[in-house]
Amino acid sequence: VRWGMLIDTAKCASGCTACVTACNTENGIASHNRPRTDQQWIRKVTLRDKQTKHEISLPMMCQHCESPPCVDVCPTGASMKRADGIVLVDRHICIGCRYCMMACPYKARSFAHETVDATVDYQPRGKGTVESCTLCVHRVDEGQTPACVEACSEAEHGAMIFGDIKNPHSEISQQLVKHGGKQIRADLGLNTGVRYRGI
Repeated sequence: VRWGMLIDTAKCASGCTACVTACNTENGIASHNRPRTDQQWIRKVTLRDKQTKHEISLPMMCQHCESPPCVDVCPTGASMKRADGIVLVDRHICIGCRYCMMACPYKARSFAHETVDATVDYQPRGKGTVESCTLCVHRVDEGQTPACVEACSEAEHGAMIFGDIKNPHSEISQQLVKHGGKQIRADLGLNTGVRYRGI
């Protein structure tokens, strides 16, 4: 098993933030109205082609790399990759050095500068530690899909598909074979678990 996600940018609505809201609610992430320092496990970004001026909206989160640079630079082993491909941070071991934040080419990790008030039991969080998308590991381990994928489906966009990219019979694998999917910064050779169509 290797969990992954395929995001169809043609179906991702530019003004929609259902995935971001769902992630924040699911994981107890509250805004302090400081966009530069607030925790963001998923964010909407706009890519613009310099030649054609064509813009694409897409969600950006931890890409759950097969060879994650965040894991390589972590001095304590707090950054880790599970056997199923999900990249996580153990907040009990994290010393807040932020090396992983510097190593991540996707700007996918956040530092908890403020005291964390809105925590949920299944996702312990704390001030002075680094955080990132967990693919809602607590849901995945129960056989459910991540909150962002569910919210995108409920918003009737269907831009996000989650599943086992190693299983040739899974929807995500079949879609990747049929339509393809690109990695952001494929040149880095990280073999990301998150792929995009239409970029």
